[in-house]
Amino acid sequence: MNSFAPLETILSGLAASGEVTRLRLLMLLAEAELTVSELVSILGQSQPRISRHLKLLVEAGLVDRHREGAWVFFRLAERGIAARMARQIVDLIDKRDPVAGSDQARLSEVRQARAEQAAQYFASQARNWDQLRSLHVPEDKVERAVRALVGDGHLHAVLDLGTGTGRMLELVAPFAERAVGVDQSPAMLNVARTRLEAAGLKHVQLRQGDLYALPVESDGYDLIIIHQVLHYLDDPGRALREAARRLSPGGRLLVVDFSPHLLEFLREEHKHRRLGFTHEEIIEFMRDAGLDLMTHQELAPNDGAGKTLTVSIWVGRDRRVRIDDLSRVYERLA
Repeated sequence: MNSFAPLETILSGLAASGEVTRLRLLMLLAEAELTVSELVSILGQSQPRISRHLKLLVEAGLVDRHREGAWVFFRLAERGIAARMARQIVDLIDKRDPVAGSDQARLSEVRQARAEQAAQYFASQARNWDQLRSLHVPEDKVERAVRALVGDGHLHAVLDLGTGTGRMLELVAPFAERAVGVDQSPAMLNVARTRLEAAGLKHVQLRQGDLYALPVESDGYDLIIIHQVLHYLDDPGRALREAARRLSPGGRLLVVDFSPHLLEFLREEHKHRRLGFTHEEIIEFMRDAGLDLMTHQELAPNDGAGKTLTVSIWVGRDRRVRIDDLSRVYERLA
């Protein structure tokens, strides 16, 4: 792979970053995804001025921009030559510089305010989540099963759909070069953003989006997770097909959801559209999405404490073969 950049790209990046406010913006956006209003609060400059600087940085490829409902978030670019250049520029900044130190202190204040908002939302939903968790095996048992199925091997890119609080990303992202979480709720994304920042997972991106029209690239992820999401959807098969299009050749799709049950109150009180899924249903969904089922695991309640829901985990694999897999086969045959 060519690791060199055209002169035009280098000059554009240097011109865009060659101003003190824009350098401060790059440093802040290397630490966290931030909105214009948050950057205005940290830097103490006007919204039009901050927006103008951000526009130049985005156009030069040094910063990524994405919309989340009525809000727009910015972060240091993750991919491409300009992104590598942005990271090198940030690494050269002396964090002991008084201006940089002041910016970091105000960033901490913004993060604290965000965390308080997330905590308030989480507290308002806690009763519903606690009630649901009380009906199935402990969450840590589910998480251990997920980790075992994912394995400890290197992951290029992970995608978590319906990321919610970001817990699955917190669990798996440390093993990946990059990770993306998608959720439709800005409030839940705020919870996830706070959680993942506290965990120090700076390489994780969060996006607001529809699971039927994902705001991420196709063929880009070697692991996609859909954890306790399908039962909320009116067309789970369509969501699985959309997810499968985002898998890289040979990539895996891991689905966690309930086996069939008769708890009708979950429709009324928790907005569940489906009361679990049969094994045959998920196999059919995966087959239609171009996936082959690798494994299926059931975590049934067995402690006699009134738990009634069985959690099922399915792992499907994209049928396409990666070039490097073929190369290893040819080497063994040679």
